[in-house]
Amino acid sequence: MTVTTLSAGLPRATAGRLADSWQLDPYALVLVLVLGGLYAWGVVRLARRGERWPLARIAAFAGIGLGAIVVATMSGLAVYDRELFWTAAVQNIVLDLIAPLGLALGDPLALALRALPDQRPAARWLRAALSGRVLRLLTFPLVSTVLVLSSELAIYFTPYFPTALRHGPLHEIMYLQLLVTGSLFVLPMLTRAELLPAWCSHPVRALLVLLDGLVDAVPGIVVMTSGTLIAGGWYASQHRPWDPSPQQDQMIGGGLMLTIAELVGLPFLIAVFAEWVRSERGRTAALDARLDRELTVVGGAAAAEPGARPERSDGEQAPGAPRASAAPQPELTRPWWETDQGTVGERFRQGGGR
Repeated sequence: MTVTTLSAGLPRATAGRLADSWQLDPYALVLVLVLGGLYAWGVVRLARRGERWPLARIAAFAGIGLGAIVVATMSGLAVYDRELFWTAAVQNIVLDLIAPLGLALGDPLALALRALPDQRPAARWLRAALSGRVLRLLTFPLVSTVLVLSSELAIYFTPYFPTALRHGPLHEIMYLQLLVTGSLFVLPMLTRAELLPAWCSHPVRALLVLLDGLVDAVPGIVVMTSGTLIAGGWYASQHRPWDPSPQQDQMIGGGLMLTIAELVGLPFLIAVFAEWVRSERGRTAALDARLDRELTVVGGAAAAEPGARPERSDGEQAPGAPRASAAPQPELTRPWWETDQGTVGERFRQGGGR
């Protein structure tokens, strides 16, 4: 593995070099350690109470979510992002789509709500924040979609991106912005914590994911077809004989953005359907449990009626106990005119039911 600290004088970007080149990003490393540490704390706390958190959710959070952050900020994509536009475009789309999806599949909000004791100030603060107007507005489906789209377009079609390439701290802020805006849409769709309005049922969420897939394709199409070079001055100054031309570089980047956005849409939709199935199973199980409780209560009340003769284990009544009268058979349904005591019923009976 090659550890690189500067982008100057980089060799030609081949698949092998991209896979083998790594650099340390201390800010991203701190974020990964904090998120991973909090998630691990929640899992351990549940385990101490005898509760198990699904291994699949842990794997998704750590492998897809945190793993995508590491790949985007420390792998060959980060090493070459100041050298080639397409690596920066892939890097940004990984932070904007893949990492939020992995984090959401881990359902950290539901884990936090279960792990934190209700009496703790942190638990009260978290519940207040989740039900607060600010977060409700930011996670409202149409609002979050607009935030994701406007964030990407602002990065590529304002001086934001070329400025971030020149200034490291601003580049880190851009990373965080992409991760947060992507999470504002994805996390509410998959979490078991109630963040969305009541009308946003799972079928509606599936439709919103389909719509978001179309919206996510817009930045890639715009980048690929734009006649204006994005950060053209910067990448022209970095151009080397083995590099694609700036125009080709931008077309490659836009095409990869479009491809990744469409590929991520399918597992996202599958995840929404999986949550839908899980939710329906939970409702069915809750309804069955309620019916069982009601039947138990009715059966216990019938057994406790006065005069009821105790039964032996073989089903026969105990000797010497008074024989209970046979249970009354339910009366068959009769026409209404036979039971109606009013004038209309009387006349109808006199007329032979005609």
